[in-house]
Amino acid sequence: MGETDRITFSDIPGTYVFDGRRSRQGLALNLMSAALNDEAERAAFRADEEAFMERFRLTEAQRDAVRRRDWARMVELGGNIYFVVKIAVGDGKHVPEVVAAMTGQTVEEYTTMMKDGGRNPRG
Repeated sequence: MGETDRITFSDIPGTYVFDGRRSRQGLALNLMSAALNDEAERAAFRADEEAFMERFRLTEAQRDAVRRRDWARMVELGGNIYFVVKIAVGDGKHVPEVVAAMTGQTVEEYTTMMKDGGRNPRG
């Protein structure tokens, strides 16, 4: 493979590398999502999402992504998928629903794509 043929993760459309910068950017979102491990915290989130997000000091962009349940945007804003999925589970969603939505596909389309080898890293 020649130098011009190299692919970096940032070259793959829709891919957001969870590096140190993105980790710092998403700290509040990830702390909030991790809190959802506790049933009392899940109840507080369901009762008043806005107050819950304020408590963790999410940015307005992160709040908007949470409100819209825009999983890909949450990851782009520094959310670690492991933690972001806790919001979805609280909504009664399953992981395949989240990852399919992140790719703009139905669960069936996403499952078929993955069985066929996944997305082409060149877009």
